[in-house]
Amino acid sequence: MARWMVNEPTELDFDGVVALKATIVAGTISILPSDERPTIQVAEISGQPLEIVHEAGMLSVNHKSAGWDGVLKWLQNTRGRVNVTITVPSDCPVTLNVVTANAIVTGLTGRVSVKAASGDVTLDGVTGTIDANTAAGDIEAQGLAGSVAFKSVSGNLALAGGSLDRLTAHSVAGKVTTDVDLRAGGHAQVSTVSGEVTLRLPDSTSAKVTLNSMTGRVDAAFPELTRQERPVGRYVSGTLGDGDAVLAVNSVSGAVTLLSRPGPEELTRSASE
Repeated sequence: MARWMVNEPTELDFDGVVALKATIVAGTISILPSDERPTIQVAEISGQPLEIVHEAGMLSVNHKSAGWDGVLKWLQNTRGRVNVTITVPSDCPVTLNVVTANAIVTGLTGRVSVKAASGDVTLDGVTGTIDANTAAGDIEAQGLAGSVAFKSVSGNLALAGGSLDRLTAHSVAGKVTTDVDLRAGGHAQVSTVSGEVTLRLPDSTSAKVTLNSMTGRVDAAFPELTRQERPVGRYVSGTLGDGDAVLAVNSVSGAVTLLSRPGPEELTRSASE
């Protein structure tokens, strides 16, 4: 086992990394794919040191005091922060915990698990399985593939571009906004208490759709869907195309909006006219 205590700007490299676990309280952490030797670059550090351990291919990066007392020390020292960049193989599974720190994860194909208190997380071109849990932090992502599971209290989820097999999003007050493709056989389930839900799908989408809000507005741009006004709740449902996928949205008081956009074929046709 190799172990380092880092309290100044440092660069380390490793023979190989098969899994990464990082816990960062304040500052910024970036995780990038690379075909070269895995590396850690600590560009800035103040306050508590970082403990870096590499054992049997497992790489862990943690603040020295990772318990609750350690978190309180960091939050009491407003100048305490780190700026860390880590490169790993693209298929490396990553477990990331942040408190007020912001995180950027790009180009990974393995499983990515993120827990955030108030830090924001950006995902770019991540094509594996994503599991994100936040209290107040926002998740922004583009170019995703595979599956996404999201849970939040007041944090927002925004997905743009990409094609998903599965989306599961549960939020209390956070907004859920997506503009992605839902693959054939895919499944998307979104639920909120007061958070607004806005989804945009290609007009060629094939899915069975149910949209429901007890007191919020429900709107859908697809003419195939029908509206039902009930004594309690607004309800829109129907089948798009052959109904290969499933889309279900439920909210207590949040507004639900389903928008359409031209598919690739229509965009190509329009450009040629």
